[in-house]
Parts: sequence; C-alpha cells; structure tokens
Amino acid sequence: MELREKNGVKYLVFPRLESIDFIDHLFSTRLGGASKGCYSEMNLSYTRGDDKEAVDENYRRIADVMGHGKNLDDFVSTFQTHTTNIKVITEEDRGKGPAKSRDYTDIDGLITNVPGIILSTFHADCPPIYFIDPVNKAIGLSHSGWKGTKGEIAARTIEKMSENYGTKASDLICAIGPSICGECYEIEEDVATEFSENYTEEELKNEKILIKYPKGKYRLYLWNAIKLTLLKKGVKKENIIVTDICTRCNPDLLFSHRIHHDDRGNLAAFLSIKRDS
Repeated sequence: MELREKNGVKYLVFPRLESIDFIDHLFSTRLGGASKGCYSEMNLSYTRGDDKEAVDENYRRIADVMGHGKNLDDFVSTFQTHTTNIKVITEEDRGKGPAKSRDYTDIDGLITNVPGIILSTFHADCPPIYFIDPVNKAIGLSHSGWKGTKGEIAARTIEKMSENYGTKASDLICAIGPSICGECYEIEEDVATEFSENYTEEELKNEKILIKYPKGKYRLYLWNAIKLTLLKKGVKKENIIVTDICTRCNPDLLFSHRIHHDDRGNLAAFLSIKRDS
C-alpha cells in the first residue's frame, strides 16, 4: 500500500485498486482530522466519546478527498457486531451513517452497484476486505475480525454479490486492508480452539493461519485465513491483494485496539463507484 496526502489528510491506497477506473477507495489513517486528545486526529466513530462536530468534520474531509465535496450525504456505514451479515445498499440507503440514522443493526458487510454511494466500515485491528466486480460494476466492503473470518464473511459477501449483481468470483479483484498482522496477533487457547473449528489441520499449518507458541499462546494470521477463503470461493490468486501494513506496528499512523485499548478513535475503509460510471 502507499501513503497519500490531499488537503492535509493522509490516507492509504492500493495502487492496483487505484488503476480501476470506475471506483474510488481509501483506508484512513489517524492523521489530518479535527479530533483532539486520544481521538487525534482522524477519528471516524461517533460511539467512542468524541465530539460529534469533530467527527462530522472528519467525514467532510474524507468526502472531499474522494471527490464528493464536503458532503456527508453519500456515506453508508455498517453497524458492526462481528456477524457475517451483508446488506444490499440501494439509493434509499444513501446517507445512513454520518448524515442520518441507520435503520438496521448487526451488519458487517455492504454491497452496492449504485454510483456515488461511499461504503464505509470501521477498524482498529480487524481487517477490511474490498471487493470489486469490474464486469458488472458492483462493489462490496466487509469487516472481518476473527469471528467474521471464521464465519467466512468474505465468502458470504461474494455470494450476496452473485445473488444481486450476477458477480462471478473469478472476475473479482479483492484487497485485504490494514489490520493487525499475524506476528502481532497473540490469542489464547480458547479463541484458537474456536477459530480452528472451520479449518483442517493441514490448512492451519500449510497456509500459516494458526501457529502455536509456548505457554498456551497462539499467533493468528487473519490475512492468510481470509486469502484462503477467497481462493476456495474461486477468486484468482493474482486478483487477491494483501496489505503490508499492520495497525499494531504503526501506532503513530493508525489506531490499534491492542496498543491504545479504549483510549482511541476508529479508522475506516471506504469504497465507492464513481458517479459517472
């Protein structure tokens, strides 16, 4: 991934996704926003105790970076509770997030084929997954923590895109965004046991998904697990892009729950179809 800056806002992009002419995307950093204190600077969550006006301004700056002026009305946000539920976003949903209340809960993934809507998911160590269907001009964006990864939210997103837009997995371009890397993601045996239920021993070992360490500790490699799910679903290996940026390793650039605990803001992933597509 590469760091960009526009009007003081610093953000991350995948160069491969930048080359797709009908979409815009970014992953926020904590730099270039209006928030203060532990939320400094680009907090994109309204639920962590930050000042609403500051968060609104942060969204305006993101909208401006993505070519939407300083308009809050184009964002649509998830209501994340570590599910594998995916919502189809239509024109009627435009603005559900910073501009108006969401009339749904328990949604960790969004899909749409409506130009001008900015899909938004929230992150502070859990991976975002971007889905682009260049054939049918449809997109998806999902939040994939360990529960969502175990439940294969990546596969559920592809299935939902197939049902609604005729998407074929073999056409998709997918990107796994900034989050905690496997070397930093230490988990206890209870989580390791629960997570491993959906994988064979060979997959856990050969794909380097779960590595046992001394004293009942494990390292969980979510990026590898998500990539395996995408491959098994039919996404081509050459069309899966995996981040090289860990949230925990970069606390000055990104919020990390493992580093900052509850004294932090939230990052966000954004994906939209350009208005003239």
